[in-house]
Amino acid sequence: MFSDNKKPRAMSEIGGQPNRIEKNTKIKGDIISEADFRIDGKLDGNVKTSGKVVIGKDGYIHGKVECVNADIEGNFNGELLVSDLLTLKSSAVIEGTVQVSKLAVEPGATFNASCSMKGKGAPAAPSNMGIKSEQVRNTDAGRVKAS
Repeated sequence: MFSDNKKPRAMSEIGGQPNRIEKNTKIKGDIISEADFRIDGKLDGNVKTSGKVVIGKDGYIHGKVECVNADIEGNFNGELLVSDLLTLKSSAVIEGTVQVSKLAVEPGATFNASCSMKGKGAPAAPSNMGIKSEQVRNTDAGRVKAS
């Protein structure tokens, strides 16, 4: 009789292991995935995932990205559609257009983008920010405000 009632660890039903494009790798083309995706190399193309996209410090994407969440440390140029939270680390450089529900910007990040933010259930309202985050500070309410 086996007394070990432990169940084996299961990967998440959607996605499983994250996908990676490693440093010194260049890809030209489109990627569709249900799993999280981390890019430390260069991608010239589009990414569509029902998970999270992470662009590492040496990572670069030129194209369109559609995802639920995104953490960016590297460079992005194109159209970025994030249905929940976009986090820009201090080394991030963003150019293009961004549509997001929530935005977190660390001091030092460069955010030169046309940005529209939508709350839950509210339509997206465009706003041309075109400012660097060095010009941005957090207010007491947690909102981003240009200085």
